[in-house]
Amino acid sequence: MTEFILLDIANGWKTGIMIVLMIAVFYLFLIRPQSQKAKKEQAYRDSLQKGDKLMTAGGIHVTFVSREGSMATVEAAPSARMKVQIGTLQPIPEHKEK
Repeated sequence: MTEFILLDIANGWKTGIMIVLMIAVFYLFLIRPQSQKAKKEQAYRDSLQKGDKLMTAGGIHVTFVSREGSMATVEAAPSARMKVQIGTLQPIPEHKEK
């Protein structure tokens, strides 16, 4: 009878350890990289200065003019200014020629 109780306790520990390991794997491979990426993007947006060349989420290449809270004023052409959400701005990707 005591053998069955000991086996139940051992199985309970194994299950608990597996759950903790699964949570650790999710954190290390999913949650942590995503939060690091978000911090890096926020730092990039905070460091924007007048004259920086950017691209909007829609693919329009613009020049950064100013920032007002969560909005940014950008210039697509001389005297063609637009207000966009600061979150839609990203660096222009570099094309590698083959």
